Amino acid sequence: MGSGDTKGGADHSGAAEAERTVALWTDTYFKRTKQIIGRFGDCRVTYAVFMRRPVIAAPRIAVKWLETMAAARGTTFEIEQNFGEGKWVGAGEPLLYISGSFYHLVDLETIMLMKLGSACIAAWNAYAMCADLPTVAFLAMDARHCAGTEMAELMAYAASVGSARARRKLGAVGFIGNATDATAHFFDQPRGLGTMPHALIGYAGSTVRAAEIFHETLPDQRLTVLVDYFGREVTDSLAVCRRFSDLAAAGRLAVRLDTPGGRFVEGLDPPRSYAVLERHVPEAIRGYRDESQLRYLIGTGVSAAAIYHLRDALDQAGFTKVKIVASSGFNPAKCRLMAEARAPIDVIGTGSYLPERWSESYATADIIDYDGVQKVKVGREFLFRKRDLGAGDHGGAG
Repeated sequence: MGSGDTKGGADHSGAAEAERTVALWTDTYFKRTKQIIGRFGDCRVTYAVFMRRPVIAAPRIAVKWLETMAAARGTTFEIEQNFGEGKWVGAGEPLLYISGSFYHLVDLETIMLMKLGSACIAAWNAYAMCADLPTVAFLAMDARHCAGTEMAELMAYAASVGSARARRKLGAVGFIGNATDATAHFFDQPRGLGTMPHALIGYAGSTVRAAEIFHETLPDQRLTVLVDYFGREVTDSLAVCRRFSDLAAAGRLAVRLDTPGGRFVEGLDPPRSYAVLERHVPEAIRGYRDESQLRYLIGTGVSAAAIYHLRDALDQAGFTKVKIVASSGFNPAKCRLMAEARAPIDVIGTGSYLPERWSESYATADIIDYDGVQKVKVGREFLFRKRDLGAGDHGGAG
């Protein structure tokens, strides 16, 4: 068998697998509609795809999948992207118009929408976080919170889209990488970034020893050390800095604060937390704050006060070049409060740009044209192309 035959066999196998996936995961009423169209005749349709809230356009994965399916079926789809990747899209504005064979499009809607909605919301969230903290670098650490590898790919892609918008619009540092090799390419990285989990500290028996064995094994890697395992964030940070004073002086050492929300960082409590912010940013704690805002500022876990407290200890000990990596619950709301408090964070590790309210991530598609005749269900007339309004049949479901 020649190389051409082998390639053809591989393509056929891939197309067959794609069709099996569609058959298994597509809503049954779409599959039954395809059967009916196959019996009574095909027509050319145009779908309008939209979302019910403002988003950042992140259509690349969905569009690429549609193009792949069109090729597998020996047809073509005309895909009109109304907004470039990373552009702001208003609620109800069609992101895409997709035209082609009704027979070949009807059973692709389910999976196409899976690949679009959540990515657009996550891109919005990632942009908001980067925009609020433009001088902070972000790491996408969402993979463990995703429902499978396909979602992890979508979320990493979305973070890169939101980040790119923040860079373009605001000169933000944005997301510099993520945790897994599979999606590192979205951030122009050859592989995922990261150093150690809490498990390595437990294995090593001490924070300093964990740093030692990491550095002995991977001497060329920048060293970022978790410092909250034993509840001695300040004590262990200073111990690591003294042990690796050369790296600290060269700016190649960072400490990562990931204190759980069940306790305060070493040396803090509510009065001391207030005192820290009173010294650094008194305006952040004056005026009304609701409970969640106060928690981010002076509460348990990784608060703005905790970050200032650790920065003070490092600077007073002469470790001014040691960076602080903050993680634990950094969503858009928390980032906004950290920005207001001007918290001295160098890097944020986050998976909390993932959509919090999944209902916001629902993308919707409606057919607006059948063989050149405009029709859509009553109430969705806003989906018609603006250039076509006033022409043709603007009737309902008909």
